[in-house]
Amino acid sequence: MKLHQENNKADTDKEISCDRSIVKKDRIDKPQINLLELIPVKNIKWEKKEDGLIVLLKPKFKHPFFKKHVLPRMKKPNFKVTLDAVGSFVWEHCDGKNTVEEVAQSLKEEFGESAEPLYDRLALFLQSLDENRFISFKGL
Repeated sequence: MKLHQENNKADTDKEISCDRSIVKKDRIDKPQINLLELIPVKNIKWEKKEDGLIVLLKPKFKHPFFKKHVLPRMKKPNFKVTLDAVGSFVWEHCDGKNTVEEVAQSLKEEFGESAEPLYDRLALFLQSLDENRFISFKGL
């Protein structure tokens, strides 16, 4: 008894078609957030110097083991970041009550034209504070 296999040409020559749209992994559609409506909140300790400038105190270690065993033995357990007059003013207004728009209005009243371009500078400064985890935003 012979078994015959027939190769059906229609089965072997099928074309596979698909929609090959390019998907970029690094580009994810995120909802647009209006920075002016956000409320910045301080996340770290800070000091006010005699001249009115703010010094941010960033701990050198975040890991609980190092915080418990290494930081207490260090002479200077924190990095110190001194803000300029504009940065200090903004920092004092990041109290968890004021929106970024209210901070911008207060900044304009206090510093006038010397703070221009106001919104660009403020956005970059707040972004830097957020990236370094010095502040966070309520509701995010």
